[in-house]
Amino acid sequence: MIFIVVKFKVKPDWSERWLDLVAGFTQATRQEPGNLWFDWSRSVDDPNEFVLVEAFKDDAAGDHVNSPHFKQAMADMPQALAETPRIISRQLDGEGWDQMGELTI
Repeated sequence: MIFIVVKFKVKPDWSERWLDLVAGFTQATRQEPGNLWFDWSRSVDDPNEFVLVEAFKDDAAGDHVNSPHFKQAMADMPQALAETPRIISRQLDGEGWDQMGELTI
């Protein structure tokens, strides 16, 4: 799978509107056939930072970045961003989350 984490630093006046801005993009991406997950979180240390954790089946990431909703999101997001997002993108074995061995319930 392709595992991606992106940190988005938004302008303070967009902090409460960011999730609304990306709602259509999020919904469309989650409906893509090769999407495994596409989950937003907000930093507990910085209310202006949002973290996107996403994963795709190996052959689906290309379709994602070439989709109309991706291109639209890339056009919509800059107005709200304070800086260029930071990304980690890696290919990993597996197709989902494993259980944490050190903390089993």
